[in-house]
Amino acid sequence: MTDATAEPAAVPVGYAGIVTRAVAFVIDLIAANVIAALTGGVVDLLARLFGGDDTLNSRQAVAGGGVWFLWLGLYFVAFWTLAGQTPGDRVMSIRVVPTKRERIRIRQAVLRFIGLLLAALPFGLGFLPILIDDRRRGFHDWLAKTVVLWDSETASEPPVLEPAIPLAEAEAPVVPVAGQHFSVG
Repeated sequence: MTDATAEPAAVPVGYAGIVTRAVAFVIDLIAANVIAALTGGVVDLLARLFGGDDTLNSRQAVAGGGVWFLWLGLYFVAFWTLAGQTPGDRVMSIRVVPTKRERIRIRQAVLRFIGLLLAALPFGLGFLPILIDDRRRGFHDWLAKTVVLWDSETASEPPVLEPAIPLAEAEAPVVPVAGQHFSVG
């Protein structure tokens, strides 16, 4: 039984740190690349069915890389703009929010994606400010004027471990005495 005056379970509040954000990013990269690989497989299959060549020249490889890059940008920009969080962010219970509005706009999402790429280029140095900034913002957050917060709507509450029958209401446990026999039935 639960007490009516019990406080709700605590959910993390504040700015998300670098490890949580990195895990969310890896989840998103896996999801985006699985979708890209499946799409590429379907396109290749259709091309082969209609007599396409199975060799890949350098122009086609560069075009494929460009399409992949555009797809990755679309993935992040669309999720940040429409939902404020990517699937990886949702799994990790974090949300990208602008510093001055409720929802992130397309321009901010595009700037954030560009900033994400620029932050990663010098060996990830653009992410280091997350460790020391009071709002845990990296270069991409600073550029787009966004922060990453814990999302109380998607955060799961920790399980409450309590006995099915509170001890105060339960009968005293039966402790067998040496030599005593119990019959089942």
